[in-house]
Amino acid sequence: MNITGKDRELLDLLGENARAPVASLAKKLGLSRTTVQARLERLEREGVIAGYGLRLSDAYSLGLARAHVMITLAPKVLAQVCVSIQGIHAVKSLHSVSGTFDLIAVVEAPSISELDQLVDEIGMIDGVERTLSSIILSTRISR
Repeated sequence: MNITGKDRELLDLLGENARAPVASLAKKLGLSRTTVQARLERLEREGVIAGYGLRLSDAYSLGLARAHVMITLAPKVLAQVCVSIQGIHAVKSLHSVSGTFDLIAVVEAPSISELDQLVDEIGMIDGVERTLSSIILSTRISR
């Protein structure tokens, strides 16, 4: 993949608003509308852009309880644990990490009590040895 500086700028703009009109993107990038449309088509064709998604409002997100759940696994259970966690829709992302923990899950729930139940559910998965949770108090930067 050959990603140019203008491609990165375009991706940044789409990250802010994936529904921005091509004409608006073109104006901000200082390019023609047809050039931006061609770049979008190329980025989609090459798999750089896999799709367009939803970004929730701050007002809605502030009402959710969110946490990072650090997970320690027993040996040789990573694949099975990942499959189990994938079935929990409140888990928004799951990362393999180096260090003391094997995985970090980012989870969200409508309330602290539901978040507590969610962490218990993760802890009860076969192969999960222990969890450590950190509730997210606020988000300072989100891109």
